[in-house]
Parts: sequence; C-alpha cells; structure tokens
Amino acid sequence: MPSEDSFLRDDLAFTAQDGQWSTLTEELQLALAREALRRAAETLAEHAELLALEMETGALRDQGGPEALRLFAAVVRTTTEDGLGPVGHA
Repeated sequence: MPSEDSFLRDDLAFTAQDGQWSTLTEELQLALAREALRRAAETLAEHAELLALEMETGALRDQGGPEALRLFAAVVRTTTEDGLGPVGHA
C-alpha cells in the first residue's frame, strides 16, 4: 500500500499540473492544508533552534534568547502535534 507521503506527493503533482484547487475533494484539500501547516510549524521550530545555536556560539548577540527560542520551538512542536497530528491519523 502506498505511504501517506507518496499519496500527498501524487496529489500535489496533480494540483500543480492543472492548477485547480477546487477540483480536489474537500477531504484532500483539508489533508493538504494540514500538511502545509505542519511543515510550516516545523520550519518555525527549526529556525528557532538555529537562532538559539547562533546565539550560543556567539554569531548573534545573546540577550537571554536561546532558552526562549527553545521554549518557542517546543511550544510550536507540541501544539502542532496535538492540534494537527500526522495526515491520515484522526
């Protein structure tokens, strides 16, 4: 059975080819939107971690930010996992 990731990739390719979001089922639109939000949240968390590391290594001026950024990253990840979860898992 194909994985959920391959299912999403196939559907994203379909959407990119015809450019018609409205031709997708509501269920698929919701799944794609949730996956986009999950990826955006993970990107934010990764950037927060990177900024914290930059502050710790001295590349950026540290004003107490690394721990705050790590807290932010943890909150983003936790709320994303709780609120969105992986696609296809109710």
